Amino acid sequence: MKIKIISFTVFASIFLTFYLSIYIPFPKSKLEPAPVISLQILDREGKLLREVLSDKEGRCKWVSLNQISPYVVRATIAGEDKNFFYHKGIDLSAVLRAIYQNIKAGKIVSGGSTITQQVVRNIYHFPRNWFYKIIEMWLALRLENTISKEEILVQYLNRVYYGNLTYGIESASRLYFDKPASHLSLAESTFLAGIPRAPAILDPYRNFNLTKKRQIKILRRMLRNKMIGLEEYNRALNQELNLVPKNINFKAPHFCDMVLSRIKSIEKQNISVIQTTLDIELQEEIELFLKNHIKRLENNGVTNGAVIVMDNYSGEILSLVGSVDYFDEHHDGQVNGAISLRQPGSTLKPFTYGLALEKGMTPADIIPDIETCIHTEKGDFYPANYDGKFHGPVRLRTALACSYNIPALRVCEYVGPHTLLTRLHKAGFQSLKKSADYYGVGLTLGSGEVTLLKLCRAYSALARGGIYKREKVFLKILDKKSREIKFKIRNASTLVFSPQISYILTHILSDKDARVPAFGYNSPLNFPFPCSAKTGTSKDFRDNWVIGFTPKYTVGVWVGNFDGRPMHNVSGITGCGPLFRDIMLLLERKGTGGNFVEPSGLTKVSICPLSGKIPNSHCPGKIEEIFIKGTEPVETCSYHRLIFVDRVTGLPAGKNCPPERIIKKVIEVFPPLYHAWALKAEKMQPYLKTQEPNLLILKNKVQNNFEFKQQISKIIIAFPSDGDVFRIDPFLKREYQIIQLKVISPPNITKLQWFVDNKPYLTVNQPFTVKWKLMPGKHTFKAIGFTGKKKIESNEIKILVLS
Repeated sequence: MKIKIISFTVFASIFLTFYLSIYIPFPKSKLEPAPVISLQILDREGKLLREVLSDKEGRCKWVSLNQISPYVVRATIAGEDKNFFYHKGIDLSAVLRAIYQNIKAGKIVSGGSTITQQVVRNIYHFPRNWFYKIIEMWLALRLENTISKEEILVQYLNRVYYGNLTYGIESASRLYFDKPASHLSLAESTFLAGIPRAPAILDPYRNFNLTKKRQIKILRRMLRNKMIGLEEYNRALNQELNLVPKNINFKAPHFCDMVLSRIKSIEKQNISVIQTTLDIELQEEIELFLKNHIKRLENNGVTNGAVIVMDNYSGEILSLVGSVDYFDEHHDGQVNGAISLRQPGSTLKPFTYGLALEKGMTPADIIPDIETCIHTEKGDFYPANYDGKFHGPVRLRTALACSYNIPALRVCEYVGPHTLLTRLHKAGFQSLKKSADYYGVGLTLGSGEVTLLKLCRAYSALARGGIYKREKVFLKILDKKSREIKFKIRNASTLVFSPQISYILTHILSDKDARVPAFGYNSPLNFPFPCSAKTGTSKDFRDNWVIGFTPKYTVGVWVGNFDGRPMHNVSGITGCGPLFRDIMLLLERKGTGGNFVEPSGLTKVSICPLSGKIPNSHCPGKIEEIFIKGTEPVETCSYHRLIFVDRVTGLPAGKNCPPERIIKKVIEVFPPLYHAWALKAEKMQPYLKTQEPNLLILKNKVQNNFEFKQQISKIIIAFPSDGDVFRIDPFLKREYQIIQLKVISPPNITKLQWFVDNKPYLTVNQPFTVKWKLMPGKHTFKAIGFTGKKKIESNEIKILVLS
């Protein structure tokens, strides 16, 4: 009996203590509106781009009950706690119903929490377990005894999470319907009231239909509980809900993502405003351009694109569009094409030619665009130009402007892949992480991976006279007390090329006439103002590029597919060219900076457009070319020759040719290296019998459109030439210091054996080109060709290699 009395006393004491404790006032400090300061990202003029979650809070604006539509209050009670006005913080019937439903389902399917409990949960953020559930109930009882039901509703409607980083009904109303909460209709109120039950699942932007089903469920409850009439129910059911498009509140999404990624999380907590370099008006025009352009390319298998616009003077990014539609999940719209690694195609060629100019080449130098074999560790390959043709001797200017592949590979062999890779790293292409041996000469054709942003950085350096610096995205950063924060941003400048070389590359890339052979007269890259541009197309048409600049702006455009699917016959000029042109013409309204400024140390000289040398008296024309002082040509053109021709046969006139049949004719005479190309190109080619230019004998007897009856009968070593002197570069890796042994041979030669220093070296098939690593000393070269059982021996040439 005594034990029972003690037990009753203990129980009564506990109950009395608990009962009295629920009358302990709830801490008023916890009920104060939270000092929520969202992080705002602004454009250069202060226009809002995005308001984002700081590390703990989101968008929130505290409002009173009279600033909220009555429909919201009724819909919230119907959806969350129908007995709200009848319980004291805990709804026992709801708890018992939840327990029954959870046991029956074998998992938690219902919580039974009242609105008051949810307020407590939003204040304290307790872990989800039974112990804290009891604490939550106790605090709910205390809250009910501290403030009125109306005040509890104010706490709930200002604290509850409505998804998409939005807390409180006022912020939710403005986010989803662009109106204050006081103006919400019944349909809109019930739609929003359903979201807090499961904000991740009931996201109006991702799962509109699910959210709509929840809205209808709440409307039926309201009708059943006589909270609304039938007419109101039907009107709300039929009202069309016009959500504000997410991108309206989410401008320049890829740019904003990039901006946030450049600030450490711990630093972000103290920031209230980030003013960026972006021009939102320009951004929105370019977004529309990109969307319309990709739509026109749909039939070519193109789904996406990216654009960057930079200010060359300041390095500021004025526009960055990462995809056609950030919210297009089907086409991976959230991938940022501006900073994604892709193969750059021919866009790296200018840097190869820049190195060649550093080593003494000039825009007038002749580069062979002929059938070429490239030897690699993975095997031999025969490169081709985009148009599938060989163009014979081409000037460096033409080769770069027309983006011919074979000359670029030959120049890359000349400068060395290691040298090119080192310079590309200096120009900001740190994503090229493999060795030069891995990339080989294919590096100049885009065998590595780079980003659109890195390409724009590097090209803007050319626009600045060779000075490279990182882009700028921040104008001002303010802390939560509106004080400016000074961030250390690495922006040290580096000289990639000299002003003279940068200007020559710029001049070539803006030369409309030089690119005519490849792109025609009506190219999208022809502008009524100075504009340099380079196209690029990666292997299998997976990527198209145009990168270009005026004195004031650099613009980069990429089109392709994020999943790597190839496009259908779309090149840089057709895939990106029209969009690039539209953007440049748009920028021209703001002024493109006038003409490119020519630095000192350059000179202009007239040259023969075929040979690149000083024109002789027989050259049919001449053009003006730019040279670094001291590199001007001193030799006279040897390609154009005057000969006497028999007007009847069309052949050189012999000693016995009647004088009345002899006429003068200027012909083109190419070096032996080009003879095979000349034969295939049907160019009548007289060969020299001696070194004297006057003694010409035409071994090819031609008629009917240069149909050859007799071909070359000897093997001629085309490279190196007899007496050549080479020097080993002490700074370049020895494996890159090689020369290619080349011959001109009769067409019936099927196999050829090279001899070096009178010893067999290699036996090869057509085109009989082999690599030989430079070795100090004197060396001899000879070749023997085989036509069945017959052998044809070449001339022997001697060279000297200095160490």
